[in-house]
Amino acid sequence: MDWLRRADWLTHERVRGYALLLTFVSIGVLANSYMKAMGPAGTDFLAFWGAGHVVIGGDPAAAYDLALQERVQTGTGSEGWFAFVNPPPFLLAVTPFGALPFPVAWIAWVAITWSLWAWAGIRAFPRLWPLVIAYPGALIAAGHAQTGLLTGALLVLAAHELGKRQAISGAAIGALVIKPHLAVLAPFWLGAAGKWPAFMVAGVTATALVAISWAAFGSETIMAYTTSWRASGALLEGINPDFLRRMTTFYSQARLLGGDIAGLVLAVISGLAACAVALLASRRFGGDARAAGAAVLAATALASPYLFSYDLPFLIFPTLWLVMQGLKHGFRPHEKLVLVLLYFAPYATRALALPVGVNFMPIAALVLLALVWSRGGTSGPGTSRAP
Repeated sequence: MDWLRRADWLTHERVRGYALLLTFVSIGVLANSYMKAMGPAGTDFLAFWGAGHVVIGGDPAAAYDLALQERVQTGTGSEGWFAFVNPPPFLLAVTPFGALPFPVAWIAWVAITWSLWAWAGIRAFPRLWPLVIAYPGALIAAGHAQTGLLTGALLVLAAHELGKRQAISGAAIGALVIKPHLAVLAPFWLGAAGKWPAFMVAGVTATALVAISWAAFGSETIMAYTTSWRASGALLEGINPDFLRRMTTFYSQARLLGGDIAGLVLAVISGLAACAVALLASRRFGGDARAAGAAVLAATALASPYLFSYDLPFLIFPTLWLVMQGLKHGFRPHEKLVLVLLYFAPYATRALALPVGVNFMPIAALVLLALVWSRGGTSGPGTSRAP
């Protein structure tokens, strides 16, 4: 079946057309997400807006006060409310939005963070800009008004700039102190690659952001943050099937299907494998920083036991890196169709998780990593050169 093996029908013009069509459809989906966010169920962004709102009011420690946050957030008309569990440096990002009315703040947050993410993605892959703006993984993050677009922009920027401007790359990694489990592979990645300027800038940036937030919000806020760990821990107590199905890690799915021990074992195996990728990527790709970055970002989806579909916009980098390799060296048999499936994986696996009973995103991330890794040390001759 050559039409599947080669997929020559998937031409540049068709891909661009499909991407633009998907973009228009996504606008409608996002509008629906906005309407739901303004409804009684609420939205994750309530936590960010509520935190920024109390900082504007002069009480930054109240960002972590669960009782007060419930009152502030439900004051918008929402029946639901959400704990703010991000580190104090993240307050630097969300505080300005707390000065806006909630409906306006939601739109502003999504527009600004999506623009930053799209800028980073198009900067990395200018030729593939339609695939960047249509990426379903970004749509999920936008619909939740979560952190994934901002952290995705930082990870994509870091991977793109590491081979050219280590200071920019290091600063982007250091800024991930706002969600540090997404940068857990960075020390292994930068150290093994010998990117010491980036390593040092990352450390300085993270330290500076912590110091600035400490100076801006006070010691009471830093101490209050430690109380939020209990809220995070409470989410993982017991086995909540719906919660675990929404997570995109081997830990969550193994725990769902096999219990706590199975989850722990898979978390250790997945984490160690991801660390091994970060340590070996530079050697595998002969010092090609973008190629190694593609491998490390794919592995990032496997490194942490705690990850959701809205955290995954950074996977645009390894996905489109593979597309570029196919354009340069030829696509391997069936690779085009697999890349289509991986492109839609963040959205498809999220949509299937609840009805099917398991989230297949960890498997998709593993396949993505395997494809990136298999491109190392070879030009990857294939059978088709159409995009």
